[in-house]
Order: sequence, then C-alpha cells, then structure tokens
Amino acid sequence: MESTLTGKTIVITGAGSGIGRATARAFADHGANVLAVGRTLEKLKATAKGRPSITPVTADISEVDAPQAIISEAVAAFGGIDILVNSASVFRPTHLGMITPSEFDQFIAVNLRAPLLITQAALPCLERAEGTVVNISAAIGQHGWPGLCVYGATKAALDFFTRSWANELAQSCVRVVSVAPGPIETPILENNALDDQAVMTIHQTQEQIPMGRLGTAEEIAWWILNFTDPLASYATGAIFAVDGGYTVA
Repeated sequence: MESTLTGKTIVITGAGSGIGRATARAFADHGANVLAVGRTLEKLKATAKGRPSITPVTADISEVDAPQAIISEAVAAFGGIDILVNSASVFRPTHLGMITPSEFDQFIAVNLRAPLLITQAALPCLERAEGTVVNISAAIGQHGWPGLCVYGATKAALDFFTRSWANELAQSCVRVVSVAPGPIETPILENNALDDQAVMTIHQTQEQIPMGRLGTAEEIAWWILNFTDPLASYATGAIFAVDGGYTVA
C-alpha cells in the first residue's frame, strides 16, 4: 500500500488517542501526509512523535466554525484532501430518565453534526481527488445496549449518513464506508470519566464476544487503511463490523 498512499493527504479527527491515533500513525507509516485533529495539543504531539508527516491541529469539532477551519488548514498545508476519517466521538453512559438536553446536544454536535459539516467542507477536495470518507461508527449501533441509548443512536445515524452519502457521491467517484468497531481497548474509558460499574460492564462484554477478547486500536486502523486502497474501490455504502463476532453472536 505504500505506493498508493505516498503523498496523499489524510484528515483524521479524534487523533489524540485510541483509534484516531492508531489510524494517523498507520497512514503516516505508509507515506501519507496526515492532518491529526484533536482538542489537546499534548496528545496530538504524542501521536505525531517520530512521524514528521503528521501535522497536529487543535480544534473543538463541536464548534460550528471548526469544520471549515480544519479543511482550510489541510488545503493550506497540503493543497487538497484525499481521505477523510471521521473518528472523533463522545462516549459515556446515558440512562433514560437522567439525560439532560445539554448532554443530548453534545452527543449530536460531536457524533453527528461535526462529521456532516466536516464532510461537506471537504467535499470539493474529495471530488477532485475521487477520494474516500471513512466514518467510525460502532457495532452496538446495530443492536441495543442499556445505558448507551444516545451514543448508540448517534452511531446508527452515522451509518445512515454513510449509506446516503455513498448514493449521493457515487457519480463523483467519492466512496463512503463505515467501520463499526466492537468493544476496543482504548483510553475512551478513562477519557470519559466512566465510573467503575460502567467500565466493568464494558469489560464484561468480552463474555458476549465469540473471540473472547476486546479488540485493539491498531486492528481497527488496519481496516480503515485498507478501505482506502484502490483495490477496495468497489466498496461503498458498506457498514463493516470489526468486533470479534459481537454483531452476529
């Protein structure tokens, strides 16, 4: 894949940790220029350490002006965009009866509105490049999980975006796919200040996974990387679960 990604420009949100960090590093290791977007500069610098082709950019993607600013930064730095990975996400328990309007609005702003506006802002570049959009959804968006109703609903909606955009953009030769991870060992557990019971519940899902373990961020990054290869050019509108069999169990 090195020859197909050398010189390509990748924009990745949520690149300060977890799947976003692993994906930024994977693309950089295959010769791409990466604009790594996140809220915390120190975390982004850690992502870029030893990889000069990763450019950290701090932004709060829930701000309405951030999407256009991010895309403008990528164009100014690299001249265009070939691949967009919408990886940033808000994740925490939301129990029915305790969900506030502001909490709901934050999920929508980060998990749905931001990917929509960033993709729209990137669209002229993606059309010129006949590029690819990879949305990072979640396996639970295809089922249900008590206490995660808002998170799961936003991920199910993101998959609907994927299917709809794939139809809208096919004539422009822009592909759109979702990679839907199952439970993954990432700092998302610590970053969202989950209580001990919530963390225990997530780890107990290993008992429901046929492969009997949580996945790694690097395993998800491998699939994201390969979905952008020219040999994957017949795949669009696909929702691809990488979940150790959780979806089918």
